[in-house]
Amino acid sequence: MSTLYIEDIEIGLERGLSRIITDAEIEAFAVASGDRNPLHFDDDHAKETIFKGRIAHGILTASLISAVIGEQLPGHGAVYLSQTLKFRAPVRPGDKVDVTCIVKDVIQEKRRIILDCSCRVGDTVVLDGEASVLAPSRES
Repeated sequence: MSTLYIEDIEIGLERGLSRIITDAEIEAFAVASGDRNPLHFDDDHAKETIFKGRIAHGILTASLISAVIGEQLPGHGAVYLSQTLKFRAPVRPGDKVDVTCIVKDVIQEKRRIILDCSCRVGDTVVLDGEASVLAPSRES
């Protein structure tokens, strides 16, 4: 079990992960979400779009931020309160996504942390935003 308590979290603390987005994950996400947009599955259709090929669901990429929050920062016991997202570039099947979450603010009395979150493929930011998270406390 991985947990960082609010008492141990400081501005600048950083956690992240890397993951290769596979066709199997895109399919599983479609089953879970019900989103079967042909942009994610049909090569011929996707070639005719502004993306010129198939892309992963944007929220699939964003869900990797949830993995960092729920498993690392602060980890088990975290309560995800809010998230802003800006989708900046597509993620394609086979892309390696690098996720980084950095503590921007700590509000001790409310047990809240504010995280700057970004997802990159290589040097390209594909998604970024800010998360608000309720962190566990040793005192409660």
